[in-house]
Amino acid sequence: MPVYAVKTTVNQERAVADLIVSYVEGMRREEHGIKAILVPDELRGYVLIEAERPEVIEQAIQNIPHARGLVRTRRGVSSASLSRPAEMRFEEIEHFLTPKPSVAGIEEGSIVEIISGPFKGERARVKKVDTAREEITIELFDAMVPIPITVRGESVRVLSREERKEE
Repeated sequence: MPVYAVKTTVNQERAVADLIVSYVEGMRREEHGIKAILVPDELRGYVLIEAERPEVIEQAIQNIPHARGLVRTRRGVSSASLSRPAEMRFEEIEHFLTPKPSVAGIEEGSIVEIISGPFKGERARVKKVDTAREEITIELFDAMVPIPITVRGESVRVLSREERKEE
């Protein structure tokens, strides 16, 4: 089943998706043919909808604020080809459905700031990254004695990705 992209105002994707859901709630599934609605965090300004017919989506977004319209194809130069909504295959959006580990982008030697927990606001250097457990081992800069602390990957924010130089 094809997937269609609806262009929206940035940061209004969730609101547009909720309004589309409320539009089709009163209809039977055979009437609207919408199977799924996806709002990926990485894809700002778009809502992805898996549906049998794009006409239903166009009708649903017609009176929804912040919905700009369906993304159209750009194949060929004729105006008839531009009027067709662009169909996406499942393979094109599959990477949005697999969660990324919270330690992605954190490397040994990086400087991080702790954003939650008892050490909130402290800066530290990453000593070890455990991708399987989604944990990192850090050493605080302001500690009198360097003690390794293990924290969850989502409780830190990377400040600098500079690699530590070994001498």
